[in-house]
Amino acid sequence: MIKAIVVCPDVKNLTYKRNKEARLFEAYNLALSLDIEVIGKLIVNVSNISPATFISLGGVDKIKEIAGEDAGLVIMDCALSPVQQRNLEKVLNMKVIDRTALILEIFGKRAKTKEGVLQVELAHLTYQRSRLVRSWTHLERQRGGGGFLGGPGEKQVELDRRIIDDKIIKIKKDLEKVKQTRYLHRKSRDKVPYPVVALVGYTNAGKSTLFNYLTKSEVYAKDQLFATLDPTMRELRLPLGSRVILSDTVGFISDLPHSLIAAFSATLEEVINADVILHVRDLANEETAAQKDDVLAVLKELEVEKEPIEVLNKIDLLDYRPLNSEDCCGVSALTGEGVENLLAVIEHSLSIGKNECEIKLPSHQGYKIAWLYRNGTVLSKKILEDETIINVRLSNDNLKRWEALNDTDD
Repeated sequence: MIKAIVVCPDVKNLTYKRNKEARLFEAYNLALSLDIEVIGKLIVNVSNISPATFISLGGVDKIKEIAGEDAGLVIMDCALSPVQQRNLEKVLNMKVIDRTALILEIFGKRAKTKEGVLQVELAHLTYQRSRLVRSWTHLERQRGGGGFLGGPGEKQVELDRRIIDDKIIKIKKDLEKVKQTRYLHRKSRDKVPYPVVALVGYTNAGKSTLFNYLTKSEVYAKDQLFATLDPTMRELRLPLGSRVILSDTVGFISDLPHSLIAAFSATLEEVINADVILHVRDLANEETAAQKDDVLAVLKELEVEKEPIEVLNKIDLLDYRPLNSEDCCGVSALTGEGVENLLAVIEHSLSIGKNECEIKLPSHQGYKIAWLYRNGTVLSKKILEDETIINVRLSNDNLKRWEALNDTDD
């Protein structure tokens, strides 16, 4: 197992959303997500960022002192330039990675579906391309090109960048195919149609645990950061009988590089197109307010206009209970406390803008009654001797389909 030191630089003139102890703890947990043995962690105060090594030589000495002879990896909880990374590796005589590289490693380990693997590879290549700048010791060496990659005399770094660019183009094309497939799947769902309810939230907020509780599934859920990377969808039946598609998504995190958000935009399409968004928050985490701001910032970057419903999770760890409303409710995804109220809130949100109708049908027209159950929310049903009276809630589209169905029968 790799032994590592986790370092959280605290830059004097930078404004952070979290205190340095919380940032160090998060970086530590990110490292544990990779099954890395962390043998030391420290906060390094930085008065001025060094263009050569980011931290001062005094900070470098502190890392050396903690690392001793055992550590082989230093994780810097910041964004390093290629030059800073290379210089730190030289003076420390150890492998050095920054926050972006650490998150990419976790993504690479967790992704399982074709889409997830493609997205990780795209993010890796984009990051790797930036590392090519001045990162080769043989830049002045010239080698002839093969014609299809570059002309004679092309420098090694230019050739490598061209190869990476070609790979990036291919992966983007493959991702477009995946997006098209997902679009077709959504179109087929529109014909059913089932509304989509998407779970979003800061990583490790309990989204997958809640997903499993609601759908009786066994999606991978563990007390670690980025336990879920691939989108998962299951059918969920609400209390009044209507059905929805519940979608679990990748967790958000602070200071997520823009390139990663872009790379994972296909996964988050379910959020963009969702009928209801549930923002799962870890209410027991002292950084919950800052985590909320990070999630809302990503949703804004994705141009999501729908206001999410706040799901205040982990109330079983609290000695009080939050107040519930139409856009906020407390739950415990572990024990199930508050889940019934959450389902009612989802149902209410889906009912906004829908039409409530009283429909009288001959009792022998069972297929129409079944249609109403499939495509609407049946609020009540009264069976008389020769007819059935149903109070049902229908969307505008389904109301038109119902009217068309009756026109056809006439």
